[in-house]
Amino acid sequence: MITAKARAVDGPDQSFRAAEIKRRDLDTHDILIEIKYAGICHSDIHTAHGEWGEVNYPLVPGHEIAGIVADVGSEVTKYKVGDRVGVGCMVDSCGECVNCRKGEEQYCLKGNIPTYAGVDKYGEPTQGGYSTHIVVTEGFVVRIPDNIELDAAAPLLCAGITTYSPLRRWEAAPGKKVAVVGMGGLGHMAVQIAHAMGAEVTVLSQSLKKKDDGLQLGADSYYATSDPETFKKLAGTFDLIINTVSASLNMDAYFSLLTLDGTLVNVGAPGEPLSLNVMSLIGHRRSFAGSMIGGIRETQEMLDFCAEHNIAPKIEVISADQIDEAYKRVLASDVKYRFVIDTSTM
Repeated sequence: MITAKARAVDGPDQSFRAAEIKRRDLDTHDILIEIKYAGICHSDIHTAHGEWGEVNYPLVPGHEIAGIVADVGSEVTKYKVGDRVGVGCMVDSCGECVNCRKGEEQYCLKGNIPTYAGVDKYGEPTQGGYSTHIVVTEGFVVRIPDNIELDAAAPLLCAGITTYSPLRRWEAAPGKKVAVVGMGGLGHMAVQIAHAMGAEVTVLSQSLKKKDDGLQLGADSYYATSDPETFKKLAGTFDLIINTVSASLNMDAYFSLLTLDGTLVNVGAPGEPLSLNVMSLIGHRRSFAGSMIGGIRETQEMLDFCAEHNIAPKIEVISADQIDEAYKRVLASDVKYRFVIDTSTM
């Protein structure tokens, strides 16, 4: 077994503490990664606080992982020691169901194995990237292009692919009008990616305080949703809306902004159910969809796309001692736009 330094939490109301965790010995197709940076995702907070169901504590969150290959199993062919690699929200799947065979492992019919708060094929709980090392089968590791810095690469493994996947699936492209709801960790990535795909991009945020950032990142326009005139002015405008907000919204108001045959895709994951009036959809043949992350193949495609278009998240690098403070700041929307832990501080 391999011992790794980590930061763990023991309950929904507990602070993070220094810990040591065990990583399995390398199987033939396993890769040992020395983690350099780990992003903090809102999903980490929901899970650590027990808001998405029962959690097997102690928990080491983190599914935005960037690092260096430190060792490989005897039959590994994709990577070698020293390669720059990343791990996202899942570390395995059945590999046999129709979705896995399509390269959509995130929708594995038997359930993918999450990077943390799951149980692996050996029957052991999975622990995430708030640690110095992780062991992952090579099929769930992606290569980080050389022109993306490792600290900036980490959030791409969740925030990047979570927004890239629906933008690609619903064909953000020249001639399409795309709205991004929320200008946070997910939203600021969606703006950059949709812009690079050639779409006309509008940000819909509670206030205008991040307007300059949004326009600088590629938005063509920026509106405050706290202003009722916004919904009147933009009614029937957008072909695609990406909702990145992890909170309850007046969904019917946002549906009114869609064109005929327009689609609103939810990528934010609120802790409580959403409600809607189905007539908001029926009236203009609108669609309400959801999207998770992407499969491994699409995640690699996203990284290569970001490298080609010089897309990177705006980050604030912190030490391991600042995780609790960072959680509070995320909940207060006081981050521009993603916290990334320097794991050398573990």
